[in-house]
Amino acid sequence: MRPDPKVVGKYIYLAVDGVEYRVYYEECGEGIPLICQHTAGGEGRQWRHLIEDPDITSRFRVIVPDLPYHGKSLPPSDVRWWESDYRLTKDGFEHFIVELSQKLELEQPVYLGCSMGGHLALDLAHDYPDEFAAVIGLEAALHSHGAEGLMNYLNHPRIANDFMAAQMYGICAPMSPEESRQETAWIYSQGSPPVFRGDLNYYFIEHDLTDGVHEIDTSKVGVYVLSGEYDYSATPTLGIELANAIEGSKFTVMDNMGHFPMSENYELFKQYLMPILDEIYQASRA
Repeated sequence: MRPDPKVVGKYIYLAVDGVEYRVYYEECGEGIPLICQHTAGGEGRQWRHLIEDPDITSRFRVIVPDLPYHGKSLPPSDVRWWESDYRLTKDGFEHFIVELSQKLELEQPVYLGCSMGGHLALDLAHDYPDEFAAVIGLEAALHSHGAEGLMNYLNHPRIANDFMAAQMYGICAPMSPEESRQETAWIYSQGSPPVFRGDLNYYFIEHDLTDGVHEIDTSKVGVYVLSGEYDYSATPTLGIELANAIEGSKFTVMDNMGHFPMSENYELFKQYLMPILDEIYQASRA
């Protein structure tokens, strides 16, 4: 029988780009702040295995937010948001994470994100290197242009949420535990199609570090890139291309892993993540 998790859920009001949001987040642990960002169309439950892991929470204060419009973070109450399409922008995404960090008075947090959150890791390293001790980008790439047409299928009256769930199930590695693949898909089956489509505005369109990647300074912020072997959205080839363009960054291919390492096969993912967290922890003590 597992011990009771010490995870605590909280709400906080954040003002981002002139709009006030009531944001839900969970946290657990003590030590170095570790912000964990969910994927496009996802929510914080993707990180439930990590935030309950005492091997991590004994040294890291894990913070897992739901972006506005996701999970338990409702749309803003003072904006007629239903009158326009939701679109996640690069600036808005960055401002949210930085504002959250500052509101919680985090000192040199570590940022860990997957998929669109992985893309953001590198954008934060480029635009806000002094705010973070290190960034860890899971399934990250210089850009994800070329599949924008997929967005048309994610908010259509003839396509149910089962399509999203099945698609995300299929982007997990085939050898990941079945119950974990099903859980990953289950979370997606409950998301809002317009929100998933709007998140992909950042993932497919606005994120592009092709011209600025060489400006990332790893003497200011540590940069780690990890790619799942079976991820056909952000392939290991794209991850290697990204890491090779950043002097001083570190790259790892996660064998037998797909697009959602933290939820589809946490125990395997942990084997790849712990050496990085150990390195960050030791550097903080030095």
